[in-house]
Amino acid sequence: MRNTLGVLVSPNAEQWESAKRISREGWRALGEAGLLSLAHKGTDFLHSAIFLEELGGLGYGGIRASVAVHAYMAVSYLHLFGTEEQQRGYLPAAQQGRLIAALAITESTAGSDLRQLSTRAERTGGGYRVTGEKLYVANGSQADFIITLARTREMQGSRGLTGASLLVIDADSPGVSRSPEPMLGWHSADICRVRFTDVPVPTERLIGRRDQALLHLVHALDFERLVAGILAVGGVRHCLDLLKGFVREHHVKGAPLGTHQAVRHRIADLESSYDLIRHYGYRAAWLHARGQLDTYTASSLKLRATELAVAAAQTCLQFHGARGYAADAVAARLYRDAMAGPIAAGASELLRDLVYESA
Repeated sequence: MRNTLGVLVSPNAEQWESAKRISREGWRALGEAGLLSLAHKGTDFLHSAIFLEELGGLGYGGIRASVAVHAYMAVSYLHLFGTEEQQRGYLPAAQQGRLIAALAITESTAGSDLRQLSTRAERTGGGYRVTGEKLYVANGSQADFIITLARTREMQGSRGLTGASLLVIDADSPGVSRSPEPMLGWHSADICRVRFTDVPVPTERLIGRRDQALLHLVHALDFERLVAGILAVGGVRHCLDLLKGFVREHHVKGAPLGTHQAVRHRIADLESSYDLIRHYGYRAAWLHARGQLDTYTASSLKLRATELAVAAAQTCLQFHGARGYAADAVAARLYRDAMAGPIAAGASELLRDLVYESA
């Protein structure tokens, strides 16, 4: 799997970073290699866990985010709650890389806290008419379909997610417009702002139960955080390999940087933390494979793995000195990409609340 990923991704990674998206040819190549159709559940999910760790280990946060959103996070709603017709219409083409998926949840006033969701899906004779704006949508400019959270019923005296639903919206529908949203990192993730202006959506594109999106999100977000955590584990490994190679080769006062005790101790702390979190990640994957993943485990993994990725990347940049701070330095890219981890798929502050409440 590592060799296949390396052949398909590594020669194209810098080009995708510059283009701010994975190419259509790249998506199809990943699909043809069977890397977009790995299992979401059961014991076969352990193959997905290995793939996600290897994907994270490539060292490009934007690529791993883009692929994970497409192959796991967005389509998970179809796997879990989609009708047979929806699954037949979207999943085979997505697994082949012929259709690209996006997930539109976040809004300007509704991120980790979705109670102020403003996107509306009003009932019409043939389905729904969707109006609103979503932010930070990965795969935004190329997506062929967008899994979208919208309010389908107003609830008096309630600011919660009661009355919200999930819809699959074809991106070429009239009224859908998209604009790039440049980010500090994750350059190849194709992050966009997506606007829906009276977009017609047929009734059969409703995912799961109407007005019950909260029930679906609780289940799907645990899976999303499992995926994000395993990706971050792979990212930490890549960063530590780069860091250890550098401190062996770079000399200060006639001796390798790695001979200094302060440097050795810092790397030792990172290595031991990585080993613990990696094992916890595979325990979480094993629980998911058995249908036993819980909010505490998923949130703990995502919280610790993404924060360790930041710590590793910060150390890597610091030890590289000025050369690591250069805009085109690998250490700088790793740091920019790592900083998105504790924000996306649930900010660390929210995850600490979830860990406390579910302990």
